[in-house]
Amino acid sequence: MTTTRARPELDWPEWLPALPDPDAPDARITALIIVGALVLSGGLIWLALGDWVPLMLFAAGLVGLASLIMVYRRQFPARVQVQAALPDWSVTHAATDHPVIALAITDEAGRMICANQRFVDLFGSEVVPPKLPLAGQGGDLLAEAGRDAWRDGHGGAAGLVTAGTRIDAAVQRVGRGQDYLLWRFEPVQKFDLALEADQMLAGRPGRALGEGGFMAAAISPEGRIRAANSAFAARAAGAEAGNVVGRDLASFLRADERNRIYFEREGRKGVPLRLFHLPLVDPLHTTDPEEREKAPALVVLIDEDASGMDKGTALGYVQNLLGLLPVGLAMTDRDGRFLFANDAFIRAAGITEGTLPPYPGDLVVREDKGALADAVRRHASGQAMSADVALRLRHQPDEPVTMSLAGLRGMGDAAVLLSIKDNSEESRLKRQVAQASKMQAIGQLAGGVAHDFNNVLTAIIGHCDLMLMRHSPGDSDYDDIQQIRSNSNRAASLTRHLLAFSRQQTLRPQVLQLPDIVSDTSELLKRLIGEKIVLEVQHDRNLGPVRADPGQLEQVIVNLAVNARDAMLAKRPPGGTLTIRTRKITAAEVRAMASDILPADDYSAILVEDSGVGIPPDVQARIFEPFFTTKDVGKGTGLGLSTVYGIVKQSGGYIFVDSETGKGTTFSIYFPVYRGGAVEQRSRKPVKVNAGQWGNARLLLVEDEDMVRAVAERALTRQGFTVVTATDGEDGLERLTDSGPFDLVVSDVVMPNLDGPGMAMEMRKRMPGLPILFMSGYAEETLRQSISIDQVHFLPKPFSVAQIVDAVHGALAAAATPTD
Repeated sequence: MTTTRARPELDWPEWLPALPDPDAPDARITALIIVGALVLSGGLIWLALGDWVPLMLFAAGLVGLASLIMVYRRQFPARVQVQAALPDWSVTHAATDHPVIALAITDEAGRMICANQRFVDLFGSEVVPPKLPLAGQGGDLLAEAGRDAWRDGHGGAAGLVTAGTRIDAAVQRVGRGQDYLLWRFEPVQKFDLALEADQMLAGRPGRALGEGGFMAAAISPEGRIRAANSAFAARAAGAEAGNVVGRDLASFLRADERNRIYFEREGRKGVPLRLFHLPLVDPLHTTDPEEREKAPALVVLIDEDASGMDKGTALGYVQNLLGLLPVGLAMTDRDGRFLFANDAFIRAAGITEGTLPPYPGDLVVREDKGALADAVRRHASGQAMSADVALRLRHQPDEPVTMSLAGLRGMGDAAVLLSIKDNSEESRLKRQVAQASKMQAIGQLAGGVAHDFNNVLTAIIGHCDLMLMRHSPGDSDYDDIQQIRSNSNRAASLTRHLLAFSRQQTLRPQVLQLPDIVSDTSELLKRLIGEKIVLEVQHDRNLGPVRADPGQLEQVIVNLAVNARDAMLAKRPPGGTLTIRTRKITAAEVRAMASDILPADDYSAILVEDSGVGIPPDVQARIFEPFFTTKDVGKGTGLGLSTVYGIVKQSGGYIFVDSETGKGTTFSIYFPVYRGGAVEQRSRKPVKVNAGQWGNARLLLVEDEDMVRAVAERALTRQGFTVVTATDGEDGLERLTDSGPFDLVVSDVVMPNLDGPGMAMEMRKRMPGLPILFMSGYAEETLRQSISIDQVHFLPKPFSVAQIVDAVHGALAAAATPTD
């Protein structure tokens, strides 16, 4: 024990006792008692002798003694006080001496009062807490602990490091006046589980295990025995435990053809063993499987028949077996209480709390509880039998499942085995297939409707154009005709949305970079989303090029942004952040996603994220369906997201939606990286077309729709063309034979009997090089893939009078222009 008190140079005489502090209360009381005793003694002398001389001599002696004491008190005042106040430090030293824990006491001024030897060994005798030589931020942590102790009475700091030793500190405010701090430093000892196992097996616990029939050995990562109890040594080698240490565990064991384990020295007549392998690592801090495999281990061996296969062991074996099976299995007792359930059963039953409920009836809907409880009681009390019960689980009330029940015997008390198939993955795949089939069917229906509707719109728009040629602005009918034409064009826009959803619209793909498209659209988006919504644009570097129609891609971004705007304005208060990101997705990242839909490849992605109200789960499955909308009547057509879906799919991309109610929605669009060369542009040298240059050309018009054929015939005839009409492909071939050669064939694609492509191929056999102009409401790219005919032109429906005239002029001009 060290202190900071210094010794004085002069000592108090040994023949005088240490005087108490005269200011102390006890000293004053003692002085009064002494004075009273002296007065009483003087009175007794006077009464006894009756003479003043002895009394005077007694008083003179007392005065002399008092004078002598005062002289010594003035000469040694500091020593008197120190002798009076200095405690007995030997007692404190004995109380605080500890070989591991370091202790120190400081006063309010931060001065060291005392410290034990362990503190001096750790930190030295010249430092005072909290200014100790600690690594890192240890000094700050210790100072904070001291401040906490002065304020709250106690404080602490863990994980301090000094000279390679990790220590924990505890600080406590002590003393009668609470004016001292007691500092306690305790080194953190690392628990060596392997060493403890070695000591346990070599001591009484190892002998106790042997008496219970357990043969145990601790082995190193290399499989060598570190320690063993006497039961293991006797059975494995017929020797003492010390004689097996250092040898390979495998040398004492063998396995037969059924993989049963025996001791090698016992031969085939030996008793089969059950082996348990327990890694000697801290399970809370060691999660790496490789580290667990490389750690020391405790091996415990017991005889297979040591337990006699009582009912408890049989039940345990059955539970272990059921836990390894991929089928959902569980057991109940005769009262219907759960005894056990494997992981597959827990997943299939939708148990998310992590613990089994008391009864199987707690897993099903209220209406099925009684039927399940009766089935369990019947199988538990009767003969061994099995049956199936149709039930509805509580977490999936709309999907009935079949639960199989079987009575178990031979394990003591009766038990019931419950079986339920984990069909969560199967159900998910079924939903995906059903959704894909439904979307495909809707797409085919939408494409067919759009094609037929385009024929109607072509006739309406064409007749409006012909009527406008006879009326000038200012006429009474001009505005009405213009209004009809405007509404027809609006209807044509809706049909284009349907064709986009069904992936049958005409695209003009180009090789482009997604950041360029997003940047070109940003200014438009800022005007669309308004001032209450913040637009953020983020781009990854080194994105791969993609092949898509830039105009259609801009429409995708605009449609998603408008939907995000509406979702954020629906919040209270309205507003939020719209974030558009472009990301580089590698094939490794795609494989890490483990997606069943997205093939492993390199992608360039667009992510449109909003902080809106989100999409409910029951709505997410229908958001891409045409005409489905959650907006109020008159505020949405339901074609925005269906158009996005069709454009992305037709461009070879993939679209996914992730949404959480109240937190927002993210649309992720993945386009495969284009690795080809430049896009082959079907470009021609510009040809200046004279309106009257081809006025005497002969045209064969083949169209099965009467109203479309009539409009096209009138429009082309007004331009001076000689037009011969036919109602289908077969009729067109007859007109080609009967009416002589033609300069151009204008034909529909889809017709009864003989369609347009079939008719065109037969015409080319008769007249090679005959120019052909196809009209159709389907996508040009789809038609070109199905039509192997060169020098074919295309006119999408619906079209106006001016558009069909320009298309005919362009086809004639291209036919007259020599090719390179």
